[in-house]
Amino acid sequence: MQTRRETLKHSAIVAGLLASTGLFPQYALAAYNKTAFEAKSLADVLKALGAGAPVESKDVTIGGPDIAENGAVVPLTASTSLPGVKQILILVEKNPAALVALFNVTDSVEASFATRSKMGQSSDVYAVAVMADGKALFAKKEVKVTLGGCGG
Repeated sequence: MQTRRETLKHSAIVAGLLASTGLFPQYALAAYNKTAFEAKSLADVLKALGAGAPVESKDVTIGGPDIAENGAVVPLTASTSLPGVKQILILVEKNPAALVALFNVTDSVEASFATRSKMGQSSDVYAVAVMADGKALFAKKEVKVTLGGCGG
């Protein structure tokens, strides 16, 4: 009978062989947009992603607590039911780097995501749906933080 350790060892060997032959799944090697994740504002993030000026929309929703007791772990959600969405972004306006999360979407994926973020202070939080034609639709919500989570 094969032990768990042997199974893990064999799995690692197979994964290594797949990666070396180019058969490793492409999504595992997805490109990282450093400029977007280092941007300080919503406009800079959208510019780095090649999206247009943001327009507020009732079809995009952002969820999160009205008051976050601990800024180190603030639960946030973003969703839309619009067809033709290319990306869903979650941004925190007053964080050192505004972009918290970027989710690539296809028509076969439901555009509804949840994550946790650090927030150093009370701020507006944005959910942005970037459409296939480059339009950017957003919703925003203010989240008040009683105990900061960044750098403190």
